[in-house]
Amino acid sequence: MAIYVLFDTETTGNQEPDRIIQVGAMIVHSKDEIEVLDELCQAPVPITVEAMEVHNITPELIKDKGLYDETDFALKLQQFNQKENYLIAHNIAFDLGMLEKEGFKNHYTLIDTLRCAKHLLPDSPNHRLQYLRYALELYQIEEAEAQKLGITIKAHDAIGDVLVMKLLLSKLVRLTQEKFAGINPMQKLAKLTQTPVMMKTFKFGKYKDREIAEVVNEDRGYITWMRANLDLDEDMTFTLDYYLAS
Repeated sequence: MAIYVLFDTETTGNQEPDRIIQVGAMIVHSKDEIEVLDELCQAPVPITVEAMEVHNITPELIKDKGLYDETDFALKLQQFNQKENYLIAHNIAFDLGMLEKEGFKNHYTLIDTLRCAKHLLPDSPNHRLQYLRYALELYQIEEAEAQKLGITIKAHDAIGDVLVMKLLLSKLVRLTQEKFAGINPMQKLAKLTQTPVMMKTFKFGKYKDREIAEVVNEDRGYITWMRANLDLDEDMTFTLDYYLAS
């Protein structure tokens, strides 16, 4: 039976040198057997003030903690690191990148709840985890789930985000079953994770909330400039390349 590892990291920052200082995770062995991990660890680089502003983890909180390699999460992550098991996160590219800085080499099947949400909820104005928490009314059921799992909900906390992600994953599974009847929903979510999304609207910039197809017709030069000069995510890159090639 497959094991599902849902996880989230908090870090010293979001730049190349930054490292993990907290991991929250749920390791789902079965419906009735879920391990909850919530661990702080030291990092070889200092925490930026900007990062502290978000997650409230200060140097004093981690000064007596071990390194990431000494966490239970690191050991269990490696223990189950096989293709038949699933590693799941919201915007998994970021968190997986952080794990790779710690020497982790992935063999799990990956599920990115961010990209899957883009596929399955295309009309949602945003797909950030906290946006979906409220838009899908997950907050109404999270307290009962937290009590069942012995979790204390805190804003911008790794394990709190994992709890929301677990509820979001259940929603995505139901949507997958409705849209792709007869197909294993987890396998389909894994496939969607590897499939770029054709974005409908801009989420930033001077054309924010405008239809991309319309802007291409009105201001193709801007689209060309964006593609050449901005650090775009894979989905926006895929979308702009599609329109620029047409």
